[in-house]
Amino acid sequence: MRNITKSIPEKKLTEILIRRAGRNNTGKVTAGSRGGGFKRFYRMIDFKRDKYDVSGKIVALEYDPNRNVEIALVLYEDGEKRYILSPLGIKVGDTIISSQKLIEAKLGNAMKLQYVPIGTPIHNIELHINKGGQIVRGAGTLATVLATDSGFVQVKLPSGEIRQIPQDCMATVGQLANTEWKTTPIGSAGRARRMGIRPHVRGTAQDPRSHPHGGGEGRSGEGMHPKTPWGKPARGLKTRKKGKYSDRFIIKRRGK
Repeated sequence: MRNITKSIPEKKLTEILIRRAGRNNTGKVTAGSRGGGFKRFYRMIDFKRDKYDVSGKIVALEYDPNRNVEIALVLYEDGEKRYILSPLGIKVGDTIISSQKLIEAKLGNAMKLQYVPIGTPIHNIELHINKGGQIVRGAGTLATVLATDSGFVQVKLPSGEIRQIPQDCMATVGQLANTEWKTTPIGSAGRARRMGIRPHVRGTAQDPRSHPHGGGEGRSGEGMHPKTPWGKPARGLKTRKKGKYSDRFIIKRRGK
């Protein structure tokens, strides 16, 4: 059961979310079967955790329609409120702090990677100093600190990839909440529509002008290696660019 204690978000920490219905920055549809759904407000999340050495108290745990993990409302000693991603096991009344100095590796605390003890689960990890957390932000995910070596910290990511990250990058202690997200069914067609998910038509059920899998007499298979509606390989095509600048930071690739 999801641990939600408040249903109405903080007005000052929300803004209207412009719906793009599966379109990219140029307006082209890149994800099909998207559209409709309830109007949403974007919750401004503190991914940087840059309010240093000021302790905050968890005052509410909330649902966020824009992500699969709960968010926690933090009230700091100076009166400011911020949203953070909710770690698994955190409760209303708990105290957290963010610091660039050595502090206790307690659930919800944010610190530099060089101070995180080996074997500690972490999330919301920066890849570039002061840019804010970019990876390990999904429901139930966690990364693990493996070792420290010459200015870098080796971190094992949820995919199994082992990566070097600069030791001055920030990370938050703990695993993210809502671990049962992947195994929870949507439950009904109506709920899917309210989430903005429209019906999906199989390629084999379409005509050959609309999809490479289409056509044929009666029910027929794909008849080829699976393709997208635009004729590109649908499974197994590597999209990562060769010679990417960050390749040198990867110690072990993800995979089997």
